[in-house]
Amino acid sequence: MTITDNKGVPGKTLDICQIKEYLPHRYPMLLVDRVLDWEAHKSISAIKNVTANEEFFNGHFPHKPVMPGVLMIEAMAQTAAILSFMSIGVKPDANSVVYFVGIDNTRFKRPVGPGDQLRMDIEIIRCSRGIWKYKAVGSVDGAIALEAELMCTIRSAVDASQPMGN
Repeated sequence: MTITDNKGVPGKTLDICQIKEYLPHRYPMLLVDRVLDWEAHKSISAIKNVTANEEFFNGHFPHKPVMPGVLMIEAMAQTAAILSFMSIGVKPDANSVVYFVGIDNTRFKRPVGPGDQLRMDIEIIRCSRGIWKYKAVGSVDGAIALEAELMCTIRSAVDASQPMGN
C-alpha cells in the first residue's frame, strides 16, 4: 500500500488530514501531528508537537508543566494504530475500535513539556491471533523520554462490549 502526497507522488509521510483518516480521535485526544516515515508490517515514526496551550498543562502542573505519562503512552498507541491499519491496507470505519490489551516494561526517562517535539518510533514485534505487539520509544531532541511494549487489538464496535479473553 502506498500513500501519496497532494501532488500524487508516492511518499512515506502523512499530514494531519491523512492521519484523521486512520484515527477516530479528535481534539483534544488526537495526539499525533505528523507521520514522518513508515514501512508496512515493520515500523513507523511520528511526532507530537507539545504546545503550551495543551489543556492538560492547566493542572499538570501549573508551576512546572509536564505532559502526563499516560498521554505519551496514548500518543504512541495512536501511532501504532496508524501503522496497523496501514499494514493491513484498510482505513477504519465508524465500526472500528482499537483497544489496549497490555502495556509492559514501561519506563519514563525524562519529562516532556511545552515546546518539546515528542518523536515516536514504533516497531511491530508480532501480530498473532488479532493481538498486535509493538516496541515503542518516545524521544525529545534525540534523548529517550519513555519506552514501552504496547499490545493492542482491532475490534468492531459491535463486538467491543464482549470480553476480549485472556
